Amino acid sequence: MAAITAVGAYAPRFRITAEEFAEAWGHFQASGISKKAVPSADEDALTMAYEAATRAIEASGFDAAEVDWLGFASSRPPAAEEDLTARLGAMLGLSSTTARQTFTGSTRAGTRALWAGMDAVETAAGTAVIVAADAPHGDPDDEIDHAAGAGAAAFVLEANGPAELVDRAEYAAPYPGTRFRNTGEDETQGLGVTQYDRQAFTETIGGAVSGLEVESGPEAAAIQAPNGKLPYRAAGAAGVGTDEIQAAATVHELGDLGAASVPVSLAGALTGGYESILAVSHGSGAGADALLVTVSGDVPAKIAIESDDAISYADYLRQRGIVTSGPPSGGGAYVSVPSWRRSLPQRYRLEAGRCPECGALAFPPEGSCDDCGALAEYDPIELPGEGVIEAVTTISQGGAPPEFAAQQSQSGDYAAAIVALEAETDRETVSIPAMGTDADPSAFAVGDRVETTIRRIYTQEGVTRYGFKIRPSDDE
Repeated sequence: MAAITAVGAYAPRFRITAEEFAEAWGHFQASGISKKAVPSADEDALTMAYEAATRAIEASGFDAAEVDWLGFASSRPPAAEEDLTARLGAMLGLSSTTARQTFTGSTRAGTRALWAGMDAVETAAGTAVIVAADAPHGDPDDEIDHAAGAGAAAFVLEANGPAELVDRAEYAAPYPGTRFRNTGEDETQGLGVTQYDRQAFTETIGGAVSGLEVESGPEAAAIQAPNGKLPYRAAGAAGVGTDEIQAAATVHELGDLGAASVPVSLAGALTGGYESILAVSHGSGAGADALLVTVSGDVPAKIAIESDDAISYADYLRQRGIVTSGPPSGGGAYVSVPSWRRSLPQRYRLEAGRCPECGALAFPPEGSCDDCGALAEYDPIELPGEGVIEAVTTISQGGAPPEFAAQQSQSGDYAAAIVALEAETDRETVSIPAMGTDADPSAFAVGDRVETTIRRIYTQEGVTRYGFKIRPSDDE
């Protein structure tokens, strides 16, 4: 039997309120949502997956290289045709031989990944990491877009642990048109036939729950939440009350999280002290998964979904790239994809080099040693990702190099800094340049402690480049 042994969850820092939408459009169509999470211009499902998975692995105490199986789920992955588990695994430090699987095409993808992770653990894999991340959006003035939030959750699965997945069932029925995104289209849409949508939702959820063989009377119920009211309309079909749904609900504060909706709610419920949790997803088409979790002890967790960093509707449109100044003239610095790939150990895992002659650190680990001039091959060393700002400036509108200008037109001014990143021994440091994220430029000052994360850097030749950036440290 598979069990959840650690959990991580993440939501972007920006929030937009229902009132901001109502002021812009004269109405707000997302029932039961008071505010929602908004991804920054340099965030997408892949970077949010990294945030959640990093937290889950840290909570578990595992070395990432020991993970045997990785599952990644999103209804809106940043690339329509690319196995993003290769990039995600490299960002997390997984072995190149770790088994990987991607799940997409439906808001049910998160529980599909959990289901497959259970199978992997129960058959061959010793340790599995399952991560769901999503940021759905539709046309600017429709119910899907008004509700659309952003977030991610990750789970470490093993054969035994404090939160056992004791039962599961699925149910499917053809309800075309309830929620879909056609090939080549960017916005998710639906027919908007209210009774039809509700029938698809309640029938499939009820069908999945009725297939469970273990009776539990769950104390919390994490149910798919396209808006803040539909989960409660399915309470009867799921065999639970509104209190159980409220106990796990995240939709009211984060919005519709798509394929991450149920995983993020489940992650929160696992830290709430509940002994029995029902998790039920719904995906258009329509199908549903029901999972029953019994909790016998504390589940190690790192959850980062709270924020009060409010933005206006104009800032919301700018972060999403709907309102920008357009691409700059001139192409900026060109870095080929093969050249970028060679630097991925530095950009993803902060791999520095130690000079074999004098022991000095170098980042990046190339060329002659700055201290002794030796040309010997460096010994690799991975930096922990924390340090202190040595110098910092603000790059204002129009001041960014052309390759960064498109993102700056969405995100606004950003901090550029020189940071003394620490090695693991004797507070030894190596200085590196870095861009700031997750905070206004004024939040970065000389002497401040910072930590690294991974974000979008820029897109060139149609390929998005990801790499480390810095943000204020949680230890501050």
